[in-house]
Amino acid sequence: MNITHASFVTLPVTDQDRAKAFYNGVLGFEVTADREMPPGRWLQVAPEGAQTVFTLSGPGMGGFTPGSAQGIMLVTTDVDADCAKLAAAGVTVDGPSDLPWGRMAAFRDLDGNGLMLLTEKEGV
Repeated sequence: MNITHASFVTLPVTDQDRAKAFYNGVLGFEVTADREMPPGRWLQVAPEGAQTVFTLSGPGMGGFTPGSAQGIMLVTTDVDADCAKLAAAGVTVDGPSDLPWGRMAAFRDLDGNGLMLLTEKEGV
């Protein structure tokens, strides 16, 4: 196999503008693509410098159900600070908790897609 990385992860959403505001404004992701394509708008966001992007797939794009993406892991250098920022923005956060592989928390986007934050433990 010669696979080098994942290109994008689909996050099904009900309203692309609302999702864009959340991922860009709350999480600080960059908009890497925003254009009309058949059959609809192609909208992608990503953390700065990330190799994998997130496609915010609106209604009619691929038949995905909003809120059905779960377990998306986002690695951070400071899970506690990021949880505080999310809470200040009105996002409900579960954690953070200490686990054998690091410190982790969970939250959902505006459509219920499940995301996790992880500060990895050194040496694991």
